[in-house]
Amino acid sequence: MKRLTLKELFDLEPDGRTITAKGWVRTKRETKAAVFLELNDGSRMANLQCVFEVPVADSPLARELSRASTGASVSVEGSLVPSPAQGQKVEIKATRLELIGEAPPESYPLQKKAHSLEFLREIAHLRPRTNTFGAVARVRNRMAFAIHQFFQERGFQYIQTPLITASDAEGAGAMFQVTTLDLDRIARSGEAVDYGRDFFGKPAFLTVSGQLNVETYCQALGRVYTFGPTFRAENSNTSRHLSEFWMIEPEVAFNDLSDNMELAEDFIKHLVRVALDDCAEDLAFFEARVQKGLIEGLGAILARPFAHMTYTDAIRELEKCGDSFEFKPSWGTDLQSEHEKHLTEKVVGGPLIVTDYPKEFKSFYMKLNDDGRTVRAMDVLVPRFGEIIGGSEREERLEYLLRRIKEMGLDEQTYSWYLDLRRFGTTPHSGFGLGFERLLLYVTGMANIRDVIPFPRAPKLADF
Repeated sequence: MKRLTLKELFDLEPDGRTITAKGWVRTKRETKAAVFLELNDGSRMANLQCVFEVPVADSPLARELSRASTGASVSVEGSLVPSPAQGQKVEIKATRLELIGEAPPESYPLQKKAHSLEFLREIAHLRPRTNTFGAVARVRNRMAFAIHQFFQERGFQYIQTPLITASDAEGAGAMFQVTTLDLDRIARSGEAVDYGRDFFGKPAFLTVSGQLNVETYCQALGRVYTFGPTFRAENSNTSRHLSEFWMIEPEVAFNDLSDNMELAEDFIKHLVRVALDDCAEDLAFFEARVQKGLIEGLGAILARPFAHMTYTDAIRELEKCGDSFEFKPSWGTDLQSEHEKHLTEKVVGGPLIVTDYPKEFKSFYMKLNDDGRTVRAMDVLVPRFGEIIGGSEREERLEYLLRRIKEMGLDEQTYSWYLDLRRFGTTPHSGFGLGFERLLLYVTGMANIRDVIPFPRAPKLADF
């Protein structure tokens, strides 16, 4: 017999057909008349109830049932019948049980009780079996597919940019080094490190962004995007930072800042719409257990156009009640999370795109405005969360880009290939970056970014 997933079984009519279901036992309950197993295979949130008549003592079925404790993997055979239980259409009137893999109650850590998220991070190899992390995984899967759908339907080419690089896209220097040199031996010997003898013949690092590389294909194919892992060696132990995370970075030739803002708004609305339409069961769980008002808040994103405001105007708004903030706002300082939430929730009452930031705290590749003080940058801010997208129009003028590289103390030679894009057939172009895990925090309402990635990497954390 073909084994159907539980998601497929729930869509069948309860007509008494014989079926086989396989999965993991979530709970077992025994009465005088029956034994109830709640089965889940990860294909959806809801469990499938399997009802066994109380077996004859010491029969093969009795022995299998005695070992089918929470966490065990089993195969159940029986008839698909209407369920009298509230909230489910079907159940299995079970006649046969095969225990596939035991989960001894005395050692299996996921018994039927509440577990803290902190504890579950310590057993990241088992936490997908919980309702919370099963739901996160399913939403993560659907959002990843939705990202590719959005760009493919709009004529973008998917470019796989390198994970190993010799340049720092952000100019911040927080990069993980990649080397085959025996650095311990070199340190003991007192010798200077000779990178000419290293694998790549020069210092190499894990990428902090695919943007610079994907720009090369933007200047040949027009509409491109990259979606892959990136790495930051920042010593940040916060609920919104990871050392390894995934980034979505589109880049479009001939697009200015206005075009970029339109693309970003369409992108966010597409992802939210897909989440509401295709992840309804999981979002209902997050609404009930994690974040009250989640679904209404996501729906509000779709209701009207995003508001726009320059950084200068945003600072003026914040200064009106500056004493109420932990970090006092002033022109020339970056917006803090508390500022972003105030702007979205109190000032405009919805999503907001802030533009034209001071050049001092933005990257070298952002296009300089005519005032010489600000750049054509944009941040998309959403209620409850703050910044979810950062982007800009790129500096396509060679002389301006060279000046910014020098101002920031970067090595011009390292970016020689990037400068060639401005020497040969340069075009205005723009793009943005969306951290995938930050999107998932927003869509699920989860509070800690370490809980929306399968195996989190952070300072002192590289387990599993």
